[in-house]
Amino acid sequence: MNAPSAKQQIIVSGVGGQGILFITRLLAETAIYKGLPVLTAETHGMAQRGGIVVSHLKIGGFSSPLIRPAMADALLLLKEENLQNHFFYLKPGGMVVVNAPSRPQMTGDGKLLWIDAASLAKVAHHPKAVNMILVGFAISSLSRLDKQPFCSPDDIMAVLHQKLAVREKLLKSILSAFEVGLARGEVVNI
Repeated sequence: MNAPSAKQQIIVSGVGGQGILFITRLLAETAIYKGLPVLTAETHGMAQRGGIVVSHLKIGGFSSPLIRPAMADALLLLKEENLQNHFFYLKPGGMVVVNAPSRPQMTGDGKLLWIDAASLAKVAHHPKAVNMILVGFAISSLSRLDKQPFCSPDDIMAVLHQKLAVREKLLKSILSAFEVGLARGEVVNI
């Protein structure tokens, strides 16, 4: 497998209440855990009313936190509808990982991976863990497809253990959802 790129730019998108900021912070803290420089920025003006939330995550030696159009290595989308809203950020050949019940329509250059994380979260009795299922799926799928992300599943789990050591029940629930996504990423087809 190729070594992770020294620089990666990731857009994380969804709506208020889906845990966009949580997974952005988790990924940023994982980069720090690995000794990598990281910048983040987000917009979440109407998040409390179900409005769109977008986070920019840059890993590596960048000087500005915002991702320019056609520069994102990956889009992590918790809402299928945001594919059309944020596709312009994706660089040619980049990866889109989206929560959708079936393969969404995508025009343009890029690879598309999708998972019905919302249904899996309900079946696994983790209805609020769609975000962690998507992250697990993304990390596992990208690694398997030789699009090495900046971190491994073990790195993310180590950071979760650090962050949530005193909240055992929550930690167990989040890890369980993350593992659901990891398992689905092992059998992904594009």
